[in-house]
Amino acid sequence: MSSYSLMGVVNVTPDSFSDGGEFIAPSAAVARCRALVDEGADIVDLGAESTRPGAEPVGELEELRRLEPVLAALAAEPPGARISIDTAKASVASAAIAAGAEIVNDVTALRGDEAMAGIVAETGVDVCLMHMLGEPRTMQLEPRYEDVVADVKAFLEERLEFACSQGIAQERIWLDPGIGFGKTTAHNLELLRRLGELAALGRPLVIGTSRKSFLGRIAAQARGSDEPLPASERLPGTIATCVIALERGAEVFRVHDVRAVGDALAVAAASLRG
Repeated sequence: MSSYSLMGVVNVTPDSFSDGGEFIAPSAAVARCRALVDEGADIVDLGAESTRPGAEPVGELEELRRLEPVLAALAAEPPGARISIDTAKASVASAAIAAGAEIVNDVTALRGDEAMAGIVAETGVDVCLMHMLGEPRTMQLEPRYEDVVADVKAFLEERLEFACSQGIAQERIWLDPGIGFGKTTAHNLELLRRLGELAALGRPLVIGTSRKSFLGRIAAQARGSDEPLPASERLPGTIATCVIALERGAEVFRVHDVRAVGDALAVAAASLRG
């Protein structure tokens, strides 16, 4: 892996917070994948089940129905980037890997499906283990921590050890603190401030601040407004947090706006190297 990688988000869902079902049609999702690669994405992260706060679960068959035509089209004409599958279901991950996916992005950190660790170990793909407090339907209901950074670090360390115990090679494992997943604005900012403590775990850190609601709240407060900025106006906050995260050790940036974030990170990386 180079000094950092850009992971472009493609939500094949009708209810994601950031794009409102814009890419639910297979042709639209495939076109979006190719556009993100043209913008500089190293990885395209496909997900067919929304994990926004309050999201309802999606069944295995529906998740596969949404994904299969997209995966087939990308397999027939590879986009020139690695494919990641954003799922907590082993059957979905298995189908995606068979169609060419090289990364499993599991927001449950291998807790959602007991068969997932075996699939990852057997196929030798990379896996991203994310911290989430509770589940999407409940994660933002008054989340509490003794020390959010210490708690997240302990969780990620435990899941890293578990994954290795299941036969997953350590060099295949990435870690994600789960910005916005069961965290308040204060928790998110504390994780960003102390990201170096998580980088000390020695595995690539994935950061997903893109268009998150806490960015809209902070920007609105700076303008003297109580109404958070909509997702479409959160790019400046996304860029700011990605640059901060790069400086503090993050290596993979999961974003919707690949070109803009990529340009910002290129300048930041050049400055840091200098």
